[in-house]
Amino acid sequence: MAYARGKYAQAISDRSGMAFPYNEMVREWNGMFVHKSEYESKQPQLEPRPHGGDAQGLQNSRTDRTEKTVAQLLIPDPFTTYAASSGIINVHAPNHGLTNGSTYRFRGAPTTSGTYGDPGSFDGIAGSNIAYASGYAITTGKYVSGSRDTDFTTDWFYFTVNTNTATAGSVKGGGFPVSIGPATLSA
Repeated sequence: MAYARGKYAQAISDRSGMAFPYNEMVREWNGMFVHKSEYESKQPQLEPRPHGGDAQGLQNSRTDRTEKTVAQLLIPDPFTTYAASSGIINVHAPNHGLTNGSTYRFRGAPTTSGTYGDPGSFDGIAGSNIAYASGYAITTGKYVSGSRDTDFTTDWFYFTVNTNTATAGSVKGGGFPVSIGPATLSA
């Protein structure tokens, strides 16, 4: 079947309803018969390209590193003796984050040989006794009136020193710098 060329023919646009020369009409992707000035191409978002899944692993990944426990610097003169003839020492360490019942060691200023000195002596308590190599088990909170006060667990903890007892009681000391950390430090 042969069709006429439409040299003088007119066509009605499906979009505007206006008459245009038949030879200038085009068919859109959605089937509408429109003039070429009204032509709208298909929106690319109607047919998105397929995307593969995200990668699940890295090619040269490494396992997570376990951080070593480090010493925590304490405020100047952090120690306060509880009472005369008592070995209990309260330690003021704001936001210490230490665990109740765990063993920690106190250290003084670092030396040039890579070791640590002792905290300062105070109220009859020797600094070398505070820096006991095996450390002390701490109790979070402040020792007040013969018992543990749990209102101060984030800023205070206490321990009982091994051999010395306080001379006067309620005396601050220890000097600066003083740190607390695990019994053994490793690089």
